[in-house]
Amino acid sequence: MPEDSDTTRWTRATVYPDMWVDPGDDPRETDVQPVDERGILLDYLRNYRLTFEMKCAGLNAEQMARRSVPPSTMSLLGLVRHLTEDERHLRRVMAGEDAPKLYRTEEDRDGDFNGAVADQAVVDEAWRAWRAEIESTDRFLAGVTDLATRNAGFSDYGPEPGGQVQLRDILVAQIAEYARHCGHADLLRERIDGRVGQ
Repeated sequence: MPEDSDTTRWTRATVYPDMWVDPGDDPRETDVQPVDERGILLDYLRNYRLTFEMKCAGLNAEQMARRSVPPSTMSLLGLVRHLTEDERHLRRVMAGEDAPKLYRTEEDRDGDFNGAVADQAVVDEAWRAWRAEIESTDRFLAGVTDLATRNAGFSDYGPEPGGQVQLRDILVAQIAEYARHCGHADLLRERIDGRVGQ
């Protein structure tokens, strides 16, 4: 937003002014407290997915596709598409699934961001794909209880491409990816309409 913008910071929260929503309305708040490593990792992943989705709530196609600051091509819509690719990547590596990239190509390695245009059909498709990929990832994770399970597909994680990696490592990497992009989403959203919060 230009420096002379009249956009002001705001939140819907009434209990704590620096929160996105009040604790009673926060979908991340549950009565379930995971106590084991697997439960904790899955809970963090769930919470970061919800946080990201909340940061995009209520925006139109133009706002979703609005770029951050030149020369960056980052937008909230681009992040939806990027995180969709990451969900597919987890299953490609861990399950060895044939899950080709949806947006990135050899010719356009940033296709997830470059193709994020202000078109409601593009926005709707991105959310549909993201949710479908999360469902597929969650189905895979529900069937694997041992965090030491090794990858069945080619891994580009770790020091040696094609090496072995454990599910716990992939989950931590996925959580870190969401956390990183939730930080980007905080700034993008505030720049769009001034909304702030945890």
